[in-house]
Amino acid sequence: MTNRRNAGGRTYGPEPDALETDGHVRGEGARGEARGAADGEARGNADGGARGKADGRAPRALVVAQFVNAVGDGAFYVSSALYFTRIVGLSAPQIGAGLAVAWAVGSVAGVPLGHLADRRGPRGTAVLLALATAASVGSFLVIRSFVPFLCAAVAYATAQSGLAAARQALLAGLVGPAARTRVLARLQAVLNGGLAVGAALGGLALHAGTRTAYLAVFALDAVAFLACALVLARLPAAAPATRTPGGGPGLAVLRDRPYALLALLNALVLLRMPLLSLALPLWIVERTAAPGWTVSALFVLNTCAVTLFQVRAARSVTDLATAARAVRWSGAVMCAACAVFALSGIGRGAGAGAAVAVLVLGAVLQVLAEMRHSAGSWQIGFALAPDDRIGQYQGFYGTGVPVARTLGPLLVTTLLIGWGVPGWLLLGGVFLVAGTATGPAVRWAEAAR
Repeated sequence: MTNRRNAGGRTYGPEPDALETDGHVRGEGARGEARGAADGEARGNADGGARGKADGRAPRALVVAQFVNAVGDGAFYVSSALYFTRIVGLSAPQIGAGLAVAWAVGSVAGVPLGHLADRRGPRGTAVLLALATAASVGSFLVIRSFVPFLCAAVAYATAQSGLAAARQALLAGLVGPAARTRVLARLQAVLNGGLAVGAALGGLALHAGTRTAYLAVFALDAVAFLACALVLARLPAAAPATRTPGGGPGLAVLRDRPYALLALLNALVLLRMPLLSLALPLWIVERTAAPGWTVSALFVLNTCAVTLFQVRAARSVTDLATAARAVRWSGAVMCAACAVFALSGIGRGAGAGAAVAVLVLGAVLQVLAEMRHSAGSWQIGFALAPDDRIGQYQGFYGTGVPVARTLGPLLVTTLLIGWGVPGWLLLGGVFLVAGTATGPAVRWAEAAR
C-alpha cells in the first residue's frame, strides 16, 4: 500500500490503486474502495485542518519564543566576557580557547540532536534542549575557575546547536513549505530587535560593574530559556518522522555530498558574522581615522535594518531558483562591501568624516547582503532536506554558525588586521566564489534527489 504526501510531507491516505487492490483482496469490492477513499479523504481533511490551525498559531508562538530568547541572549552576549575576566578572573586566552572548544563540540552535536528530534518528535526535543540551555546558563552563576567554565560552555553550545535544529524541525512540522521562509524572516527580524533590547539591559550591568548586576544578567538569560521551553511546550505536537523502508542509514546527511557542499558554501558566506562584532571594531580603531563611536553606529544600523527590512528582503525568495539567485547576489554584494571597507583604511588623510561615510556605505552593503543570504539560505536548507530527516539535515546545515563562531574570529582578524587591504580583497573573493558556486551546487543537489 502506497501513501500520498501533502505539501508538508505528511501521509494522508492510500493511493486509489492501493485502495482498490486492498478492497478486492478483502472481498469488499467497490464498497471497500469507497470506504477506503472516504477514509483517506477524511484523514487528509483532518490533517489539513490541523496544519491550518498550526500555521496560524505556530508562527506567533515561535516569534514569542524567539523574542524572549533574544532579550536574554543580548544581555548575556554584551556582559559575559567582562564578567568572566573581571569577576571570575579568567584570562582572555582562556575564554577564547574555552569558547572555541565549546562551539567545536556544538557543531558536531547538532546532527545527532537533530536526528533525535526527527525520531522522537521535535517539540519534546526542543523543550528538553531549551531546559538544558537554561541549566547551562544557570551554572555560570556558580563558576569560579576555568575547568567548570569549559564544561558549562560545552553544555551551553551543545544544547544551543541542538535546540536550533529541533526548532527548525518543529517549524517544518507546523508550518507549510510555502510559508517557511516568510516565517523565518519574521523570526530573524524579531531576533535582532530582541538582541537590541537585551544589549541595552546588559549595558546597565556593565555600567554598574558589580557581581550582583552581572549575575542578574545570567539569571535573566536562564529564565528566558525556561520561558522559551514553556512556550514551545504549548505548541501543537508535530509527529516524529516515519522511517521509509529502504530509506538509507540513520544519519544519511553525512553521505549526502551535494548537501554537504551547500553546507560548506553556506559556512563560507557566514564568515560575515564576526565582521561586525570583531573585525570592524579592530579595523576602525587601528586602521582608519573614524572615531570609536562608529563601531556602535554600525551595529545599530545593522540591527535596525534587519529588524525593519528582513521580511521584505525575503518575499521574492519562493523556490530553489530564486534562493540560489539571492545567495549569488549576496556574495557579489559582500565582495563589494569588503572592497569599500578596505577603502576606509587607505585614505586616512581625508579625515574622520570621510572615513565614517565610507564605513557606513560598507555597512549598508553588508546588511543588504546579509538579509538576502539569510532568505536564500533558509529556502535551500529546508527545500533540499528529506521530509523524514529535517532535524538532522538542519542540524548539519546549521553547523555553519558554530564554525563561523569558532574559526571566523581567528581567520578574519589574521586576514583583515594582519594583512590589511589585501586581506579584505581576499575575503571578498571568498564571498564572491561561495555565492556564485551555490547555484551549480543547488542544481546538483536537485538532480541527486
